[in-house]
Amino acid sequence: ALRTVCGLSPAEIGAAFLTSEASIAKRLVRARQLIRDLRLPFAVPDASELPQRLDGVLAALYLLFNEGYKASSGDRLIREELCHEAIRLTRLLAEHPMTSQPATKALLALLCLNAARLRARLNLAGEIVRLPDQDRSQWDARLIEEGIIALGAASTGEVMSSYHLEAGIAACHCLALDEASTDWTRILTLYDQLLLLKPTPIVAMNRSVALARVLGPREALKALESIPNRQSLEAQHLYHAIRASFIANLGHPAEARAAYQRAADLAQCDAEREFLQSQAK
Repeated sequence: ALRTVCGLSPAEIGAAFLTSEASIAKRLVRARQLIRDLRLPFAVPDASELPQRLDGVLAALYLLFNEGYKASSGDRLIREELCHEAIRLTRLLAEHPMTSQPATKALLALLCLNAARLRARLNLAGEIVRLPDQDRSQWDARLIEEGIIALGAASTGEVMSSYHLEAGIAACHCLALDEASTDWTRILTLYDQLLLLKPTPIVAMNRSVALARVLGPREALKALESIPNRQSLEAQHLYHAIRASFIANLGHPAEARAAYQRAADLAQCDAEREFLQSQAK
């Protein structure tokens, strides 16, 4: 779905799954062969099949949006067309009676709340603007409103999906009047719940950022460096960038610069590489 329907390259899919382009290419070849061997038709599934297929569709749209929100490589950090296409398709699912499930609405909430901040993430020179430094007047109030309404609509039912929790985190950021009033304790609590539901290295890494804001950089660095099975993270620039920020806040500038340089060396997107190199100086 990511390759054929969403149009992502094997390299972009590999970045989404924290694996290599070669590994994804092999999986795609095997998938095509399996489709041929089983003679699977390319057709809209029967209505009774839609619920069991929904999770896979939502996951594909989530990853499509993420590639647009922060491109894995190239000279454009943000590919707005991918973000807006993911939102358009998720809206269709949220409006259809067969797919209008709480998880669908929660994903729509998450995408809208994150997309609301797109304009503020780069300055006029195309340089990255970190969340604490963003001009919140540039955030899209219409998308924030749509996201909050969708999150409220997603509260029915008995199942809490990862999209609910991630949308809750995004809502904490979007509803804060400024950086100082952000409810980091609430965000950390949501990450704790997300880690129980989705115990992946990526979630644990993102949780460490909230932990730093609540308990300080020392506890955050300890948590980051004790993530189980973090080999896949250590091959990614974000791990080293986050680690560098903790080390810098602990007052070790030389070690922090080395970590930022390691992050810059691993970054595949030009804007991120330039930003990280500026931090390494």
